[in-house]
Amino acid sequence: MPEKRLTLNSEKRKAIADVFQNHFEQNSPKKELHTKAIADYNTARTKMKVLAETVVRHHQPQEDVDTIRSMIAKYNRSGGELYKDNCFYFTAPPRMETDYEGNPKETVDEEHVKFSLGKSLARSYYRDEIKAKGLNPDFHVAINNNYDKRSPSYYTMESQVNKFTGHETSSNDNNTDISLKQEWENDFQLDTIGTSYCHSRMFAVDQETFEMFKMYNSLREQVIMAHQQLYEHVNSKMEKLRLGLKSYRYFDQAKSLADKLGIALNEGILNESSSMALSVYSPENLASLLEDKVEQTREEKIAIARSIMQQQQSVN
Repeated sequence: MPEKRLTLNSEKRKAIADVFQNHFEQNSPKKELHTKAIADYNTARTKMKVLAETVVRHHQPQEDVDTIRSMIAKYNRSGGELYKDNCFYFTAPPRMETDYEGNPKETVDEEHVKFSLGKSLARSYYRDEIKAKGLNPDFHVAINNNYDKRSPSYYTMESQVNKFTGHETSSNDNNTDISLKQEWENDFQLDTIGTSYCHSRMFAVDQETFEMFKMYNSLREQVIMAHQQLYEHVNSKMEKLRLGLKSYRYFDQAKSLADKLGIALNEGILNESSSMALSVYSPENLASLLEDKVEQTREEKIAIARSIMQQQQSVN
């Protein structure tokens, strides 16, 4: 008797689509660009922390900071104001322009430099870690600034991702854990003289230094843009794939497509629970989950997440 063909339903189509999406992402040239953007930003951030401290300490020498600290200890708020900051405004040398009436006017360019972890940067920088937690780091780029598309599920995912990165907390959170956001706050802070409003402090620099800070901001923005481009590249493929899957009634049709694209796909992927059990709870993986180990680095966490995804692929 001929073997009975496996019929697809919405749940099975989604499981199949997930396999295709993982393949599209891991093999996308935009994925490489996103990874490179993060590496370039990391390199620039290390250098800019040194440069920012040099500039700030030039304008606000450490001895002045120490004097105000001692005055505060003696006179409380009356002794002056100090603020630990990782947000700065740097100004370029003045330049002359003409206004709309043709009159000369002096213009000073500003560059707002931040070393904190903003929400958009967090979702891009930690995209792999967010996905490894079963969350969707692309929920905000998917609407492409069309806020009319925000649904209840959008706000649910926003809250879950914000809690993971540390941009949202609740009374039930373990306050002993340091969030990703707080890690960045602790990583770089400078004692600055003045109020807590970073715009109230302007640090003048030469044009070369100003251009370096502009470059740093550009690299920071590139991490976010590369995330957007990766999503758009993969999503354009997934939109076509989902339309195709809707027209497929049987698994062997999807299998034929996967074979043509060089994607490993078999019926095992349709049994998600057994697939997860085989990959995540294999003796090796379960042992690693139960062992007391030193906190893993970001690179190690990504490697583990990728290894689990690859094991799922090989099982299927």
